[in-house]
Amino acid sequence: MSLTVPPDLLRAAESGSVDDEEFVTCVRESLPYAWQTVSRVAADLAASDGEFADNVIPPPSEAERGQLLRALASDAIRASLERHFGVKLAFQNCHRVAAFRPSAVDSDTYRRFVSVRGQLLNQSPELRDC
Repeated sequence: MSLTVPPDLLRAAESGSVDDEEFVTCVRESLPYAWQTVSRVAADLAASDGEFADNVIPPPSEAERGQLLRALASDAIRASLERHFGVKLAFQNCHRVAAFRPSAVDSDTYRRFVSVRGQLLNQSPELRDC
């Protein structure tokens, strides 16, 4: 799963200057399922008083799963999404992405979510191939 990079953005990258919002637009247009998922959990977080909001709905196909994996496996993409939405993203499996408030990153809730124990407890036979 690759980004579809517009010629102007590629030229900007070649010259060394890349606008963060242009990169975010490239991500949004190239990885629409990932964008929708992160956008939704960020909106859910903003509408709540909780420390985090998460997605527990599996992607509808392998193509969408690939988009989510691509977005969250790339440091650059993940960081740009975090800056854009003002959240800290955490990822446990092929679809459980969570948006945390930046102030919650040192919380017990965040540490439990990103812990080895949290990862193991979030597994099931259905997730073995994801």
